[in-house]
Amino acid sequence: MGLITAATWAFTALMGIYPLYLWLAGGGLRRQAAKVTRFPVTLLVSHPALALSALACWVGYLLTGDRVLAWVAFGVLALAALLGFVMFTRWLGAGRHARGAQRRFPLLAVGLHGLAGVATFVLVLLTVSVMRGT
Repeated sequence: MGLITAATWAFTALMGIYPLYLWLAGGGLRRQAAKVTRFPVTLLVSHPALALSALACWVGYLLTGDRVLAWVAFGVLALAALLGFVMFTRWLGAGRHARGAQRRFPLLAVGLHGLAGVATFVLVLLTVSVMRGT
């Protein structure tokens, strides 16, 4: 189950790279005209950084079997998911009034990234919940 979780996590990351690329190609921070939809730099950096850090902990857990790493991965992933939800609500709140780079986000890519993220979160939670003591 740990490898399936890692594969889902990798898919989630790939689905997140595409909107990030579109946002950067569209001007990124320079093109954020609407303050309601503005993504602060700390949010833009923290969400992927936390998710990748959690993935590194998960890989460490897979390689070593250390339960602490699995729980750390879950905790850090929970923070990344929270920040992702904040980004999603800001993007969704802009609706048709979105201006700048975030207007170019395709709904399918955002939806797939979010669904894959939820699936990853659930798989990590299930995996760490059923781990036996070693």
